[in-house]
Amino acid sequence: MKVELILVGKTTDRHFQAGIQDYTERINHYLPFKITVIPEIKNTKNLSEEQQKTKEGEEILKIVKPSDVVVLLDEHGKEYRSVEFAAWMQKKQNNSRNLVYIIGGPYGFSKEVYRRADEQISLSKMTFSHQMVRLIFTEQLYRACSIIKGEPYHHE
Repeated sequence: MKVELILVGKTTDRHFQAGIQDYTERINHYLPFKITVIPEIKNTKNLSEEQQKTKEGEEILKIVKPSDVVVLLDEHGKEYRSVEFAAWMQKKQNNSRNLVYIIGGPYGFSKEVYRRADEQISLSKMTFSHQMVRLIFTEQLYRACSIIKGEPYHHE
């Protein structure tokens, strides 16, 4: 199974960039993993939140293939403990060729992206910046891989 993380806009904080790079390298020891960055929409001052989400959504949907399993990282999604997420991932590995996670822009996703999504996952009931979520998610993805392999990274 291949895993892709689609992001809207660059990760701007160098500390987050370093952490994401570290976890990306670690994840690639377990499975093919790549991050695709959609450039931020320009001139957003003249756009409503809905218009911005629509434009971002159009760019997201250009990348997603019909056969992809699409999972949105969304505050209204299902929450998992790390071991539950690992078990969920393992099931997906058995049934999917391409698993695509998407972290949207600051206002979330368009209706079209929600319609295309197969599932939604929430990382917490708390709200994190969409920049920070990138680091948190890549760490959790690495943690899930190590749990699946029975390695000692996760303590429970």
